[in-house]
Amino acid sequence: RTILTISPGAVKVLRRLDDAMGKFEAFVLSAGILLLAVNMIANVLGRVFFHHSFYFAEEVGSILMILITFIGIGYAARQGRHIRMSAIIDQLSRPAQKAVRLFVTLTTGLTMFLLAYYAVGYIAVVARLGSVTPALQIPVWLIYLWIPVGFSVTGIQYLLAFIQNLRKPEIYLSFTKED
Repeated sequence: RTILTISPGAVKVLRRLDDAMGKFEAFVLSAGILLLAVNMIANVLGRVFFHHSFYFAEEVGSILMILITFIGIGYAARQGRHIRMSAIIDQLSRPAQKAVRLFVTLTTGLTMFLLAYYAVGYIAVVARLGSVTPALQIPVWLIYLWIPVGFSVTGIQYLLAFIQNLRKPEIYLSFTKED
């Protein structure tokens, strides 16, 4: 049974938002993983052929890992691929499963926005301190911007899943992935 009715125009807007976020996530993840691989391979080749590592390779790798991790959580939420403890939930009646899924998607989405808020506060502190990376002298707060972006994208994904679970009788893990 549906709990919420949304106009077809609003659903179209939600789908466009979901699609745009999917393209953004896919691009950032693909570029990040590709750049990480190039960075690591170039560093190995530098060590083998020139007997020196690139002074910035470890730093670039760390930056890319932050980017991949925090954009990856949104991607995992979109695909319904986050770890779920479903052994007990699977034993519940269908209406109870639906209620649990509604609770989980709403509270997880709101928690992601809360974490994004705290991350922005932390970034403001780091920016005031003027910290920079040792090798490339990049302001650390710029690197940390990916953290609230990732939490926000993930929060949007969970809220879209919440809306989808309100709209449809089936149980959805994300806006497009049914359980």
